[in-house]
Parts: sequence; C-alpha cells; structure tokens
Amino acid sequence: NIPTTFEELLKLPGVGRKSANLIMGDVFGKPAIVTDTHCIRLANRMGFCETKDPLKVERALAALIEPGKQNDFCHRLVLFGRDVCTARSPHCETCVLAAEGLCPKRL
Repeated sequence: NIPTTFEELLKLPGVGRKSANLIMGDVFGKPAIVTDTHCIRLANRMGFCETKDPLKVERALAALIEPGKQNDFCHRLVLFGRDVCTARSPHCETCVLAAEGLCPKRL
C-alpha cells in the first residue's frame, strides 16, 4: 500500500521531498512542486527565485502558482529544460520566451 499523505511518504526509506511531491501530484492528483534540477535551474533563470535550495524553490513556486496547476507546471519546466533552456547551452534562438522578449536572462 502506498501512503496517501506527503508526511507518510517521507517516512518511507529513500523517499525525499522530490519523490513524495511527484507521487502526490502524479498518482494522487494533489498540488505538488517537484523540484528537480531543471525546475531549480529554470526557476532561477526566469526570476521566480534566487536560490538553488530545493525546499526554497518549492516554496517560492508554490506561492506563485495556483495549486491546480502546480504539477503540470513542473512537468512543463522539465520538458522545456531538456529541450530548449538546457543547462550548458540554452537554445535561445528557438525559445518562445526569448522571441517574445519575456526571458529575464535575455533582457
């Protein structure tokens, strides 16, 4: 049986905040901010926060994104971070945010 609360998930061996949030969002459909490397990098690049601490990024994004959209937002960040706004050499030339003048990194 999979625990149905965030707190109970955290008690399982090897389960941290990232995994617990992923399970809460994807399995149980609850609001959740999954702070993986893409999420942390892009939240900083886009000016949502100025920290690499996963818990602080999680809290900053949770305060900005309405609960019903948090899980989807994080999945989109991961895809965007893999395909466009990559870690070492972002593809700004194909980025819709840069093209529209919305990327804080490019302002």
